[in-house]
Amino acid sequence: MRPRILSGALRVWRAVRRFGHCSRVNEPNPTIVRGRRVLTPSGLGPAEIHVANGRIVSVEPPAPQVPESRDVYDAGDALVLPGFVDTHVHVNEPGRTEWEGFATATDAAAAGGVTTFVDMPLNCSPVTCTVPALEAKREAANGKLRVDVGFWGGVVPGNTAELTGLAAAGVLGFKCFLVDSGLDEFPPVGEAELRPAMREIARLGLPLLVHAEAPGPIAAAAAHGRPGASASYPDWLASRPPEAEVEALRLLVRLVDETGCAVHVVHVSAHQCLPIIAAAKDAGLPVTAETCPHYLTFAAKEIPAGYTLFKCAPPIRGAENRERLWEGLEVGTLDLVASDHSPCPPARRALDSGDFFAAWGGIASLQLGPRAVWTEARRRGIVPDRLVEWMAEAPARLAGLEGRKGRIAAGFDADLVVLDPDAEFVVEPGGLCDRHCQTPYEGRLLRGEVRRTWVGGRLVFADGELTGERRGRVLERPAAEEMRRARDVLEP
Repeated sequence: MRPRILSGALRVWRAVRRFGHCSRVNEPNPTIVRGRRVLTPSGLGPAEIHVANGRIVSVEPPAPQVPESRDVYDAGDALVLPGFVDTHVHVNEPGRTEWEGFATATDAAAAGGVTTFVDMPLNCSPVTCTVPALEAKREAANGKLRVDVGFWGGVVPGNTAELTGLAAAGVLGFKCFLVDSGLDEFPPVGEAELRPAMREIARLGLPLLVHAEAPGPIAAAAAHGRPGASASYPDWLASRPPEAEVEALRLLVRLVDETGCAVHVVHVSAHQCLPIIAAAKDAGLPVTAETCPHYLTFAAKEIPAGYTLFKCAPPIRGAENRERLWEGLEVGTLDLVASDHSPCPPARRALDSGDFFAAWGGIASLQLGPRAVWTEARRRGIVPDRLVEWMAEAPARLAGLEGRKGRIAAGFDADLVVLDPDAEFVVEPGGLCDRHCQTPYEGRLLRGEVRRTWVGGRLVFADGELTGERRGRVLERPAAEEMRRARDVLEP
C-alpha cells in the first residue's frame, strides 16, 4: 500500500500546532540527572550526573536518598544517554531556506535527541567553499540554533587555495563529490583535483568526507538502460550500480595511501564496499566510513511504486544488502551512522508523476534517525551501547569533538537524552519539526520515545514539546576556536 500523502500546508499546520509555540518555562534546568540505566564509559547502570555551567562536573554512584528538588531530574528506568551527534545534515540556509533552515533543523534535532550536528557545505547558496561563504552561513545561523552546530567546508575544482583559510575560520573538515552533486555551484572533483586538495587537507590535519560514487559506472548503466524505462524505483536503482561505489573507493584508498589524508566515506549503501574498507583499515590507512538509517531500515522491494520520498543517492538496495551493512557495523568496518538529512520543497519531489529521475533526492530523517536505528538494532539483539558508539562517540571523533561530545563523563558538555527504549510510536507528519514534514518513515512503527533533551545543561525538549531559548552554539575544532578567541582579544 502506498503511504498516504498529506498536503504540504496541512503538514506545516500540524507541525506548527504541535511544536511552533511550545515553551515549558516553568521546568528548571537540573543540576543533577539520575537514573537506574545511565550509559557512561563504564557501562550501563545506576548513576548521578552532576552538572554546572553547561558541563558535566562528575558522574557518581546514586545517593541512597535524594530530597525532592527542582534541581534533580530522576529518569527512573529510562535510558540516560549522551546526546546524539549527526555529522551529515543539509540545512540549506542561506539561499535555500525554503528547503530547510537552522531553526527548523535544530528543532527537529532536539526532538530526536540529536544535540549536535554538522552542516554540509551544500545545498546552501553560496556553497561553503570560501571564507566569506562560511561567514554568511554563521550569520544566517545567528539566534536560530536550538542545538550545537558545526560546519564542513567544501572541496570543488579550483578552490584548493581556500582550504587553509576555511580551516583557520573554523570548519571541522571538508566534503567533496566524485560525481554530479545536482548543483552547478558544487561540481565534482576528479583525481587531478583531489590529489592537491588531499595533500593540503592532510597538512591541515582535518578529514575529507567523500560522496564516493564514480561517474564511469553510472554513465555505463545509463548507456545500457532498458528500452522504455519507466523512471520507476527499479530503474533508479539500476542507474546507480554498486560498481560506482566500488570504483570510487579504490581511487580513494590509492590517494589516501599516497597523500596520508584522512578520508571518511559518507553514506555507504553497497555491501561490496565493505572488503575494500576493511582492507584499507587493516593496512593502517586513515579510512573511516558511515552508512545511514534508511539503508539499515528499508529494502528496495518494500518501496511503493512512485513514492519518490525514498529517492537518494546512492540508492536503497536489497534486503540481503541491508543485512550485510548491519554486519559491517557490528564488526567495525563501518564506523558510524549519520542521517544525510536532505529535505526540499514538496514540488521538487515529483510525487504527482512518481518519476524517480525527475525528483530531487534526499531522505528527511534528522528527528527519526537514532530511533529508526534503535528499532532495527533491538530487533537484532544489539545493546544501547552500540547505538551510542555509532551515533554519538564515533561521529564526535570524526568532527574533532571527542573531548567534549558523545560521552557522559566529567568535563564533557552536559548534552543528555532520556530515552524510553520500549515505547512505540507511529511516525506522523504532525509530530515532525523539519520544514516540510515529509519522510518515507511516515506510517512506520518505531521504538524509542525521547522524554528529555538537554544541550549544555539547558532543557530543549520535554514531553513532546520544544522548550527554552535558542542558545545553541556554533562549534569549531579546538585549535581554530583558540585562534578565533585570540583574534577577538586583539581586535575587539
